[in-house]
Amino acid sequence: MGYMGVPGGGGARGWGCSRGQGCGWVEAWISGGGGLQALQVQAMGMRAAAVVALAALACADAGRLSPAPTRFSSNLRLRGGEEIPMMTRSASQQDLSNPSIKRPGPGTKDPVKEKIWSISSTYKPADKTSIQKSVVHHAEHTLATDRYNFDEHTAYQSVALSVRDYLVESLRDTKAHYLKQDPKRVYYLSLEFLMGRSLLNSLMNLDLQKPYKEALEEIGFKLEDLVEQEKDAALGNGGLGRLAACFLDSMATLNLPAWGYGIRYEHGMFEQRIKDGIQVEYPDTWLTKGNPWEIQRLDVKYAVNFYGSEKVMAVAYDVPIPGYDTLNTNSLRLWSAMPDQDIDLSKFNEGDYNAALAARQRALEITQVLYPNDNNYAGKELRLKQQYFFVSATLQDVLQTFVAAKPGRSWEELPEKVAIQLNDTHPSIGVAELMRLLMDNFKLGWTLAWSIVCKVFAYTNHTVLPEALEKWPVTLMQNLLPRITEIIFEINRRWINEVREVFGDDGDMISKLSVIEGDGEHKMIRMAHLAIIGSQKVNGVAAIHAEIVKSDVFPQFVEYYKRKGINDKFIGITNGVTCRRWMAQCNPALSTVITKCLGSDKWVRDLSLLDGLKKYANDDKVLDEVMAAKLENKKRLAAYVKEHLDVDVDVNSLFDIQVKRIHEYKRQLLNVLGIIHRYSELKKMSPSQRQNVQPRTCFIGGKAAAGYFIAKKIIALANAVGRVINSDPETSQYLKLVFIPNYKVGNAQIIIPANDISEHISTAGTEASGTSNMKFVMNGGIIIGTDDGANIEIKENVGEENIFIFGAKCHEIADATRRMKEEKVDAAYKDKKSWARKCLNAVSGMGFFSTDRTIEEYANTIWNCKPCPRPDPPGRIEDEGIARVSDDHVGEGEELSHVWPVLLRVKDDGNASLVRQLGELDGCEGVAAVKMEEGNSVETVGRNLVLEQFFPDGRVNARARVGGVVNDDVGERPEPYG
Repeated sequence: MGYMGVPGGGGARGWGCSRGQGCGWVEAWISGGGGLQALQVQAMGMRAAAVVALAALACADAGRLSPAPTRFSSNLRLRGGEEIPMMTRSASQQDLSNPSIKRPGPGTKDPVKEKIWSISSTYKPADKTSIQKSVVHHAEHTLATDRYNFDEHTAYQSVALSVRDYLVESLRDTKAHYLKQDPKRVYYLSLEFLMGRSLLNSLMNLDLQKPYKEALEEIGFKLEDLVEQEKDAALGNGGLGRLAACFLDSMATLNLPAWGYGIRYEHGMFEQRIKDGIQVEYPDTWLTKGNPWEIQRLDVKYAVNFYGSEKVMAVAYDVPIPGYDTLNTNSLRLWSAMPDQDIDLSKFNEGDYNAALAARQRALEITQVLYPNDNNYAGKELRLKQQYFFVSATLQDVLQTFVAAKPGRSWEELPEKVAIQLNDTHPSIGVAELMRLLMDNFKLGWTLAWSIVCKVFAYTNHTVLPEALEKWPVTLMQNLLPRITEIIFEINRRWINEVREVFGDDGDMISKLSVIEGDGEHKMIRMAHLAIIGSQKVNGVAAIHAEIVKSDVFPQFVEYYKRKGINDKFIGITNGVTCRRWMAQCNPALSTVITKCLGSDKWVRDLSLLDGLKKYANDDKVLDEVMAAKLENKKRLAAYVKEHLDVDVDVNSLFDIQVKRIHEYKRQLLNVLGIIHRYSELKKMSPSQRQNVQPRTCFIGGKAAAGYFIAKKIIALANAVGRVINSDPETSQYLKLVFIPNYKVGNAQIIIPANDISEHISTAGTEASGTSNMKFVMNGGIIIGTDDGANIEIKENVGEENIFIFGAKCHEIADATRRMKEEKVDAAYKDKKSWARKCLNAVSGMGFFSTDRTIEEYANTIWNCKPCPRPDPPGRIEDEGIARVSDDHVGEGEELSHVWPVLLRVKDDGNASLVRQLGELDGCEGVAAVKMEEGNSVETVGRNLVLEQFFPDGRVNARARVGGVVNDDVGERPEPYG
């Protein structure tokens, strides 16, 4: 242990982190002795050279003596009682906004470009005043409103446009970096992207939530109120779209050069309202007031042909997708349909206005509505139009990017630079379209083109239900897409020849493997078959699903490739969800408990760290905090239900939730029948018997497809049952049923954190994976479900004692009987401590179900795509540490009266500085920053005895420099608790 003389007094300890080098625990104290103070530093597990140490704020009497060394209290709190999180961000927009950090230059001596760079060489500032100026600027100059008087929605739009400015800077720099590096790129094609709201997600990923919150409060707005002004982007319906949105978040977070591609629907599938207990569909007009997050790209458009001669233009809209704790920002590119010729002027002048605008109307129909009803021919044709429209535009864009990146390159390089993932069968027509583009537009021969196609595509199967494996009538395809139909038939002819080489003239095998099904007018094109033979990999989305795909859905394909010596074409990659949105954002109460237990928020980036919660399973204090967080979330849901449905629910009852797309195989009907049975049993009981019953509030939510008669009847039944039992004075305090209309991402972030149990009860062998089950458990709930989909792997990870599985397993389904375990659930819930332990253990086992892990598997197993992180700009920090700083010196176990966390970082020029405060700095008189150098030397930099000014970017206004020497003394890192 060594000392260095500095005036002042105070202490600090915390993690020190080095990008790429791990972290270590650092403790620092300033102790007094006469008129001279000594700085004492302990370090463990830190990089020897250029490691950040922590700061001490001298706010106390210079002559006061301090016991050394001092252990801080285990439960540090900010003034006002707020718990101190240990934040570990290595990439923050707040850091980039420092004027000393420069954006990449033009890379040329062109004087015009150099001049442009000189006036835009720094990033947009992110201090409080600059944020306020930006918001007001957009209110007045972009939205043309009165800057002194604008409402909450205008404020939301102004804030969104302000945040988008940072995203655009990051997006442009990321694209420039990709262009320079020319990495292999991933293109993720999906008919759905259920994105949810963007404001809070963007602020969190950019690390701007706190400065925006503070900035807005001073100009009369609350961030949480503005978040509610944002409408959910209506670009998806169910788990398929939500999974795609999670994938985009993880791709950006993992620094993969990857883009999503889809359709910019003018309206979502529909807004669900309940009238007299019946679902009524209304237009989901999410774009009525515009979308501040999108960037219209009129310079990016492609022609798409229908009926052989009718041309429609696909116009690009880009939505930035920021990664978490990274400088990279990717994008989601959405296509909007516009007519090639806006108006037939001759017909218009003749007075035939309908004919004059007919082409425009046909074009605009394509991107009007997600999943138009396909119970009729026109609906089927429109769905096929949608799929081909976005796939053709996407592939043209992909090839344009490939060619422009390196003009003159060989087409054989395409599989080395491009990976295209088909999210279910909807974009599988891309196999034929890429053949058309390579042959017709770029004049490649069939053999070369087909060899390229089969190396570029990969196909994700999401279902085992026959109706979900798309088939198109040949007559429809021939009429709408004649050239594509020709190519599909030729693909199939050559494919059948290959099949015959393996199976001979086995008619049954040929029939089952053929892309074309049936005869005459009933011929159908099997799109899943086209996707399989045109892809290098086919993956299922859960372990059991991958096996069912091989054994039940496509066994003939598995046998064919096995005989060809290809045993790894069919694989399984279990789905996940992003914990950024589905834990950190939607459940701050539980997230705070997790962060405090684990000592930092690193789990938000590495969900496997949740395993560290297991050691707190018998810690009563932690279990109490878990249940307190749950109660807070239940109160939030109860308030939502009261506001929107005028139903009172008991927050002390067990919250039993089933929210998902309404479908027979998902068995909402079974859930309602179980509720009816429970109600019937309650009615048989005497009042005294009912007092021993565990009160339960059941929530059901989800949309039924407009043409799905039975699903809509299930919704009507649920509402009818709810009306009866909720109004029964004898039993309503013990049982209620609430149907929550218009289930979407926005209200899911309120519903899911409130669950005590959640129902995932599909018939075994019918659910591919499911992702809502993962979200519910991550938020401290217990599953009651069947042995199906990802439930099986959740059980393996959280332990059988922390999940309620009922019914038959997949192989037992034929002759099984099913029995609900309600009595077991009720008994377990009454033991609150044991229930809290189950919840904590369940959360601790969910590290496997992060989409970060899922996407890493895709990148390594299918895409062969490597991360391409943006380099640190000049002046960017290298290392960081977090200090908890006190104005008092206390004995071990004593509570600190004032504690302020501050963040210090060592920059690449060797200087350490106070980057920003994480708490109050009232009454402080000094700042000392220290860093360790190789050879055990320590020097203070950035020391300022009188803190006259704290700049928004973290600089102090004066610096002095003194030196000294210390010796390392390795100590043990104290636990966050105890």
